[in-house]
Amino acid sequence: MRLKGKAGIVVAIMAVIIATAIFLVNPTEACLVVRNGKTGEILASYPMKEGGEFSVRFKHSVNQSPVEDRYRIEKEEIVVYETVYYNFGAGVQTELAPGQTLSYGEDGAMIVSGIDRPIADLAYHISPVYDHILTVAGKEISLRALCKGERAATFTYEKKRW
Repeated sequence: MRLKGKAGIVVAIMAVIIATAIFLVNPTEACLVVRNGKTGEILASYPMKEGGEFSVRFKHSVNQSPVEDRYRIEKEEIVVYETVYYNFGAGVQTELAPGQTLSYGEDGAMIVSGIDRPIADLAYHISPVYDHILTVAGKEISLRALCKGERAATFTYEKKRW
C-alpha cells in the first residue's frame, strides 16, 4: 500500500525522527580492542574510559628479565607513559629524553616515567616461549592464549555503538 500526499510525507518524517532518536539514544562504549595482528579479527575488547590504564608485561628475549610497558588513554589515543625493566638489552631504553625521569623500585626495577608518547599502531609480537601478559581492569590476560597460537596482536582504542 502506498501513501499519497500529506500522509506519505508525515510517515516519512516520522520514520526519520524515529531513526534519529534510536541513533541518539543508542549508547556508545569506548573500549580497548585487541585484534589478531594478521587478520584484524577482534579477539577481545575491554571497556575503558578516558584516563584508563593497561599494561603489557613480558620477558625480554635477550637479557631474560621482565619488562612492563604501561599505557593510558589520553584524548582518545593510546599513550605510553612508563616502562619498567631490570636489565639492559636490545631495544631497552638507555637514555632519557627531555621530560623523562628514572627512578628505582624497591625490587631494583628501573622505572622510566614521563614518556607520554601517543602510539598510533601499538603491536606486540607474541613469543612462543615466554608469554605476554595484558593487565587491564585488574585482570591478567595471557596474550598467547587470547591469540590462540597466532604471534601478532594489535591494540586500538575505539568507540563502539551498540
